[in-house]
Amino acid sequence: MTDPLLLLTVLQQGDSFLPTGALALSWGLETLREEGMVGTPGELEQFLHGQLEHRWASFDRVALVAAHRAAGDLDEVARIDRRVEACTLAREMREGSRRAGQALLAIHGRLGRLGAAAYAAMVSEGATPGHLTPTQGLLWRASGMDETTAACVSAYTFAVALQSAALRLGLIGHVRAQQNLARAGPKIAALLATPVPPLTELGAWAPQTDIASMRHELADARLFAN
Repeated sequence: MTDPLLLLTVLQQGDSFLPTGALALSWGLETLREEGMVGTPGELEQFLHGQLEHRWASFDRVALVAAHRAAGDLDEVARIDRRVEACTLAREMREGSRRAGQALLAIHGRLGRLGAAAYAAMVSEGATPGHLTPTQGLLWRASGMDETTAACVSAYTFAVALQSAALRLGLIGHVRAQQNLARAGPKIAALLATPVPPLTELGAWAPQTDIASMRHELADARLFAN
């Protein structure tokens, strides 16, 4: 990547400083931690790799790439968005994804990104739910990212969100979080090298995480929204 402005955009979108609210979510990790299913740094690393392969690659990446390939066709992005809604079984996962997607839309609306205001209006009118990954595909294409770069940023921010949650839950320290992110790099690169499944094959196989997210609302004390 030789365009400094595009590189700066990529860095901005991949930075946890971007206020999307995604770091208020644990994506089921809080319950898994409380119930002893993920209790050591090694188990956390295994969890991260499993989530990348069985949730991000087969679900998030598929939706993001489909929305990116829609090339600004908001009706097509909305169709993808509604499929994400239908295929996300856990209510807290659905709500977290919508919240993060709509926050990303609001930020890009303030930045004047092409398509952001119009798509936000569709979400406001109830025409589409505004999930995170289709919104990323739409907006990151409008930002100038190619398909592979957008998917790479998506995987990285997904991994960072899980490490951030683990850090606040006391599972790891800052150095181990960085080690986990570095060791996840080859896994992400390998996943990016595989063909993207068609939207008709959108799906995740992470039942333990989904169930943990569903059980989250029953906890006596909660740090995260899911």
